[in-house]
Amino acid sequence: MYLEHLSLTDFRSYAQVDLALGPGVTVLVGSNGIGKTNLMEAIGYLATLSSHRVSSDGPLLRFGTDRSLVRARVVRGGQTTVLELEINASRANRGRINRSNPVRARDLLGICQTVLFAPEDLALVKGDPSNRRRFLDELLVSLIPRHSATRTDYDRVLKQRNALLKSARAGKFTAAHEATLDVWDQHMAKAGAELLHARLKLVERLRPHLARAYAQLTDGSKEAGAVYRSTLQNLMDDDGGAAAGAGGSSAVSGTAVSGAAGAEDLRSLTVDELTERYVKAFAGSRRKELERGISLVGPHRDELELILGEAPAKGYASHGETWSMCLSLRLASYYVMLDDARTGGSAPILILDDVFAELDVQRRRKLAAIVSGAEQVLVTAAVDADIPDELSGRRVKVIPGGIDE
Repeated sequence: MYLEHLSLTDFRSYAQVDLALGPGVTVLVGSNGIGKTNLMEAIGYLATLSSHRVSSDGPLLRFGTDRSLVRARVVRGGQTTVLELEINASRANRGRINRSNPVRARDLLGICQTVLFAPEDLALVKGDPSNRRRFLDELLVSLIPRHSATRTDYDRVLKQRNALLKSARAGKFTAAHEATLDVWDQHMAKAGAELLHARLKLVERLRPHLARAYAQLTDGSKEAGAVYRSTLQNLMDDDGGAAAGAGGSSAVSGTAVSGAAGAEDLRSLTVDELTERYVKAFAGSRRKELERGISLVGPHRDELELILGEAPAKGYASHGETWSMCLSLRLASYYVMLDDARTGGSAPILILDDVFAELDVQRRRKLAAIVSGAEQVLVTAAVDADIPDELSGRRVKVIPGGIDE
């Protein structure tokens, strides 16, 4: 897969810009703050419907406008698809495929696939668990677009359930509210089970690729790994059915799932079985949740713990090791997508946004050698000297407000 053309209207700093692209390596060179990252962000947004820089759509619209338009021509297996994504300030975003009638924005998911490396990736190791959950979910949606609805359903139910719990904490909880909470428990258990089941399968696919990628980027003296920690696990006994005591305090910490021994292995359970366990877990945690006014059990509180050698990467890895782990996570994503490509999918577009300036010479060369063979690699840099020789290719100069061909 590769991007043949990108056009932006009122996106970030661009009133209008057009960029012709092609297979192989393209390096966009320009001073810092000139708009290189805005171009890469637009491509990433088209692929995932989210930005790697901001959590809301507002900053994506050029200041003073209420609509932004991203257009792209994607070539996949010899077939060309034209995608249009309209980002709106005051109404739902919408898209078009091959200039058809407008569709939901999420209907575009899966058509353009990217793996984006950026300095913000340091948060994957050093940041809080929400960064790692988001990493998993974005990759999950890229691979299986229908899970966008799974995430949306879960977030909707979680919001409703939390509103009820907050109402109870304020002293307004009634028998009618309790009956409603029972209903929301069922909905949240089903949506949470779908999401947890998908995440667990994805982590199992990622783990060998993560170890491989870290070994490629380093001297191989330490092994990289990942452990999924579910809040559900600690609320089950060794027989896998009973909820923990009424206090449910263990819901906050969670227990290792991938590679865990002793406790029931969540990976072996079906969605229906996970749903049953969530219902029991909610019942066992209800008193604690009513006291605190928040949902303590569910995928929204799970953790993907990254392991380096025998210690957690967070707090123990050096700066260089942290960067290697971040890059390895992205490379593992790429390898998982390549697995899909071999069975009928398509290799993703690789985007390296101002990454080489953050790396030492050795890591620059190793990363460049790994990605240079991808079908399309898009790189941004402030100066040509930041780009390793292994990434020789077309150079494009980015200037204020546009492109200098």
